Amino acid sequence: MHIAVPFFTVIFLVLIAYAGIEAAHLHVLFGIVIPYAAFTVFVLGFILRVRNWGRSPVPFRIPTTCGQQKSLPWIKASTVENPSSTFGVIVRMALEILFFRSLFRNLKTEMHEDRVVYGSAKWLWLAGLAFHWSFLIIVIRHFRFFLGDIPFVLEMVEGLDAFLQIGAPLLYTTDIIILGAVTYLFLRRVAIPQLKYISLAADYFPLFLIFGIALSGVLMRYFFKVHVVGVKTLTMGWLSLSPVIPENVGVIFYIHLFLISVLLAYFPFSKLMHVGGVFLSPTRNLINNNRMKRHVNPWDYPVHVHTYEEYEEEFRDKMKSVGLPVEKE
Repeated sequence: MHIAVPFFTVIFLVLIAYAGIEAAHLHVLFGIVIPYAAFTVFVLGFILRVRNWGRSPVPFRIPTTCGQQKSLPWIKASTVENPSSTFGVIVRMALEILFFRSLFRNLKTEMHEDRVVYGSAKWLWLAGLAFHWSFLIIVIRHFRFFLGDIPFVLEMVEGLDAFLQIGAPLLYTTDIIILGAVTYLFLRRVAIPQLKYISLAADYFPLFLIFGIALSGVLMRYFFKVHVVGVKTLTMGWLSLSPVIPENVGVIFYIHLFLISVLLAYFPFSKLMHVGGVFLSPTRNLINNNRMKRHVNPWDYPVHVHTYEEYEEEFRDKMKSVGLPVEKE
């Protein structure tokens, strides 16, 4: 059920968009109202989630480290794995966000006869890196639909993405990579029993949804042609708050747009919010200076402590009667 429900949910969403355009001709609803609503939910939801995380108190210094902490001058410290300065934290965060450094060190554990064997497990790191970077490049490529004059940087990104120049239109490498990466992430959840056991519908739904978005985009570009000028007219109209529904765009475009709208609205309430949460993680963004600075919990309040002097003053006679030593006679 954890797999079937999200799969058929995405199929149902595709059918809703198809029926809404082909049968009911609700172009304004699927081309203007739903995208505006989804974008509003995405922006407000993202801001509120980050705001709530940012307001959460962090009374303890809890950075996760795996290197030598800075201590004595003659002991070499790990400035990135165990940062003791702001610069070290910035480098560590950059490596984590851009290259998934902690995932690169992922290991697999297997039992060989009577002993545990640890081995390298880089496929998850490679698939995750390929997926996220492909997704980012695809989003950057789509900026051309929102700009009148395409800047040189965007043309360079498109040129590098289509360097193979297979067929016409050009084949974008990221289109193939993102489909392969999402497929691998799904098969991994299904093939590994331990991972399948802990996977929920909330883990499968984004995979199916992103796969549907990527697949509809590939179909729209290479198989079912759409009126690109009409699409750009609609997107430019969104920015000017005066959108106009173009003619003869094609139902595949509205399916693609509807799935993107669902993803945007779903994003702030899902695990996909790790894109914002990683910057606010106290296990990553804090300096590990516990040996250099005393950190006092601000939630602590004065507590009366019954000292030994007070204890002895109260029970001195009884302690002396049973032969216990006392400091004062």
